[in-house]
Amino acid sequence: MASATVIERSDKKPEKEGRGRRARPFLGVSRLGRTIIALNVAGLLILIIGALVLNETRRALVQTNLDSLQAEAETIASIAAEVVTFGDPEPVLDVGLTQSFVRLVPLPKSQRLRVFDAQGNLVADSFFESGAIEQRELPPLRRPGGVFQTGRDSVGAGSKADVERAIRALDAEARIALSGQTAAAPRPTASGERVLSVSVPIRRVQAVTGVLTIEAGDVGEIIRRQRAALTPFVIMAVLATVASSVLLSIFIATPVRRLARAADDVRLSQARAISLPDISRRDDELGDLARSLETMTHTLSERMDAIERFAADVAHEIRNPITSIRSAVETLDLVKNDEAAREKLLGILKQDTSRLDRLITDISNASRLDAELSRDHPKSVELDKLALDIVHLYPDGPNDTAVVLLLNGGPYYVTGREGPLGQVLRNLIDNARSFTGQTDKMGASVRVTMRRQNGEVITEVDDDGPGIPPENLETVFDRFYTSRPQKRHASPTGNSGLGLSIARQITDAHNGRIWAENRVGANGEIEGARFIFALPSVSR
Repeated sequence: MASATVIERSDKKPEKEGRGRRARPFLGVSRLGRTIIALNVAGLLILIIGALVLNETRRALVQTNLDSLQAEAETIASIAAEVVTFGDPEPVLDVGLTQSFVRLVPLPKSQRLRVFDAQGNLVADSFFESGAIEQRELPPLRRPGGVFQTGRDSVGAGSKADVERAIRALDAEARIALSGQTAAAPRPTASGERVLSVSVPIRRVQAVTGVLTIEAGDVGEIIRRQRAALTPFVIMAVLATVASSVLLSIFIATPVRRLARAADDVRLSQARAISLPDISRRDDELGDLARSLETMTHTLSERMDAIERFAADVAHEIRNPITSIRSAVETLDLVKNDEAAREKLLGILKQDTSRLDRLITDISNASRLDAELSRDHPKSVELDKLALDIVHLYPDGPNDTAVVLLLNGGPYYVTGREGPLGQVLRNLIDNARSFTGQTDKMGASVRVTMRRQNGEVITEVDDDGPGIPPENLETVFDRFYTSRPQKRHASPTGNSGLGLSIARQITDAHNGRIWAENRVGANGEIEGARFIFALPSVSR
């Protein structure tokens, strides 16, 4: 019976299957990355906030002191205007009374009081009047050339640049006060320090008879208090940095070291797999890494166990034909004169040799399967076209079992590797033909049916053989399992029992399913076996 192909296609496209994937990090930054950034920025924010707060505090303190000093200067100036000025209608400043007045004004040690007359001459200085500094005659404020200057002795000793800067600042302040306005601001001194200074005009009626300047050396104290206030913020920033370092060590460095030690244990064969549940439960990158390593090592452990079982099965299966060959060879010399027995033993040798060759070939194919699956990159495969090409490879003769392909719609696309998927079809068809060839049913054939159902491409391979015992519907996929009735059409080369096992291995690697069931007729009798494998359907 010739091989036949019945194709029924429809224009309906397969539904696109969704593929789950891990959620992307928030704003492109991972959870662990956000933790590291937050911990590192915490200390910096503390310092910035502390500096801003203290800067405002410093300005408030300076302004408060200036306001207090201005009120004090205005009070002293109003008293001085009544005590040390005289004359009408043009009042003037009495130098002697002014010096006596300055000497009697109670001032804190940190304050200094100066009085200038209307021409800008320094007439009294609390440092001089108190006897703290040796008194000597001062040059006039207004030097030749009309430039408004104070005497150097009135600003103290220091470097030339500092003295000049102090003179210019004091002159500017005195000029503002002589114009009738109040000047209040921090001012440099000849020693390079800064003081709070207030200059107010001394008025007699509306005339400005002089200038009263009072300064307080409180800026340094304010800075010291500011530094003292900044200390808690510095300590908090240091503690935050230390805490962040400790947390990073605990939550990152320590788990990484544990993972490294666990990996070393696996490498040194002290353990078969990594198992760190406390790390794998974490919802961050380290948890992902731990879960990936656990999955990888468990997979490797299962692969090693499978290799060990495979090696044991191979040894057992190879031992049987080798034992048979050795027995036949040992018996061959004993039947030299019995031609019939000799021919029988030679037939056994040929059959066992063919069986051994087939077994070694299938074992080699099975051992190379994992490497082939890992080398080839999955791509879109038109499964119905692949099945059609495979069906055409089978012989078309009167004594051959026919293979028929039945398609319900199409095309059928799956993601996978064309070579291994073709091997699945060939193994299932070969298995079906081997059992169908052992039956005496008229018109027996192998039928390959393909359809789409629930987002999967379902492929069924039916035969007209004796069926599968119900208790063996799952064990038929075990390696080296075979159970075949001895019929006259049985293959002389035997069967290795690896075809269905390889088919399941390939199907599992493609995220598919494969199973077996019996076809039951209307009368309840088994009419043959059916092997089904399902693969996720995709669009082209």
